[in-house]
Amino acid sequence: MPTAFDPDALDRRDPRFIARVLPSLAWLSTHYLRLIADGAEHLPVGPAVLVGNHNGGIMGPDLPCTLSTLWRALGPEAPLYALAHDFAMRQLRPLGRVLQKVGAIRATRTNAARVLAAGGKVLVYPGGDLDAYRSFARRDEVVIVPRTGFVGVARAAGAPIVPVVAYGAHRSAVIVTDGAAIAQRLGMPRWARLQRFPIALALPWGLALGPWLPYAPLPFPIRLRILPPITPGAAEDDLAVATRVQRTMQATLEELRDE
Repeated sequence: MPTAFDPDALDRRDPRFIARVLPSLAWLSTHYLRLIADGAEHLPVGPAVLVGNHNGGIMGPDLPCTLSTLWRALGPEAPLYALAHDFAMRQLRPLGRVLQKVGAIRATRTNAARVLAAGGKVLVYPGGDLDAYRSFARRDEVVIVPRTGFVGVARAAGAPIVPVVAYGAHRSAVIVTDGAAIAQRLGMPRWARLQRFPIALALPWGLALGPWLPYAPLPFPIRLRILPPITPGAAEDDLAVATRVQRTMQATLEELRDE
């Protein structure tokens, strides 16, 4: 009998499943997306909040590139978890069950704190839909502020913040507009916890509407860089720390672009 679905469970992560899918994911990242990654030496031992910039929404290639890089560096057995959007984990339960096998849990501060308290690392994308669905004209931006929850979680746990910057992933689809006004008219902040309804040019649809339509990412090369840990200062408020993290990631994104 299958176990009851619990989007907050930490014990559904399956290292054997990860070990099986890792070669295929690594091949996709290396050969289709031509991933070049560096900075794994900056990953600390023990708990950490890994902060990524989000690109392209539901099929953005930043996530598989990041996970394959982290799994190769840490090993499938390492207690690495990723915060996933509430809609995917609770409304799309078949998808949620699969995501749980690779370490996904519902994106809440409580769940992130539980991972850190257990000695694990948690991958977060604080910018969420604000970052993922920005227009193609803003593809070389990192959007985290005003989201600051990750700072409070890291501070409370005494864990470092490790930025993980992906460049090139936002070219996986051409987002014509983030659809902020559409999302407001549909009431999505209330029932879907989303503030964006993107309209994009994407394969194989041509015109892709909304945040949940899967698409085939265009094969642009991806650069990934893991940065040295950042420790929140005792005198810094959470917004100041989040702003510092965003500025650091933005500078690195521009370096990767120029390279």
